[in-house]
Amino acid sequence: VLLVIALLALVGAGLLAAWALRNQASYFYLPSEIVAEAPAADQDVRLGGMVEAGSIVTQADGVTVQFIVGDGNARVPVRFTGIVPSLFVENSGVVAEGTMGADGTFVATNLLAKHDENYMPRELEGMSAEQVRAQVEATLE
Repeated sequence: VLLVIALLALVGAGLLAAWALRNQASYFYLPSEIVAEAPAADQDVRLGGMVEAGSIVTQADGVTVQFIVGDGNARVPVRFTGIVPSLFVENSGVVAEGTMGADGTFVATNLLAKHDENYMPRELEGMSAEQVRAQVEATLE
């Protein structure tokens, strides 16, 4: 009897969690997927790709930024109002969270800038490979 009650409680908790998170799911799209079949205007999605060179334009208000995200096959214009991350630059990866506007512009509410594989934390800059390895090993002990 206790096993059945525990199983029912576990299933109930899973269903409750799924119901609570039903509107929190955010689908990830590449620019070519958005161009091929745009999501509904009220659907929260994530758009990922590369910020095209020469496409970043800051508006007169100083907080609105427009740029183009591409994946080599398609391009999507993006508008973001807010403070951009310090790693947000041209020719770098970005994930924009938001919705598609009626005019075909992706309206971002959040930007996540991606660093390249050569990223180095400030604490490790200027160290040799042996020093970095020793520092990492020291933190693992």
